[in-house]
Amino acid sequence: QVQLVESGGGLVQAGGSLRLSCAASGDTICLSTMGWYRQAPGKERELVATITRDSTTNYVDSVKGRFTISRDNAKNMLYLQMNSLKPEDTAVYSCKADLCRIVQGMRYVYDEVWGQGTLVTVSP
Repeated sequence: QVQLVESGGGLVQAGGSLRLSCAASGDTICLSTMGWYRQAPGKERELVATITRDSTTNYVDSVKGRFTISRDNAKNMLYLQMNSLKPEDTAVYSCKADLCRIVQGMRYVYDEVWGQGTLVTVSP
């Protein structure tokens, strides 16, 4: 089984920065698109950013220009650099990975896995 473990959350003042990490482990890891999601208190979970295996990125409008998603395929790591943080960024941030298999040279997504989440709190 593949497991994802996030780290790097914490308390920061508005305008500050944090870097979240997500470490994937398990047997025969094949990770396709990965992403960061967040859920603020009393709100639904929302997509923050995604990154494909070849590093094509996508961001929700509210974080464009402030957050940067990246990955290291060799280390099975996902990152989220968060700058110019705002109180409205306060949420539990979770990483997600699409699991894949390679069959006859083609990569097929067959499942997804989530991390447990890490809390980011931005004070005014």
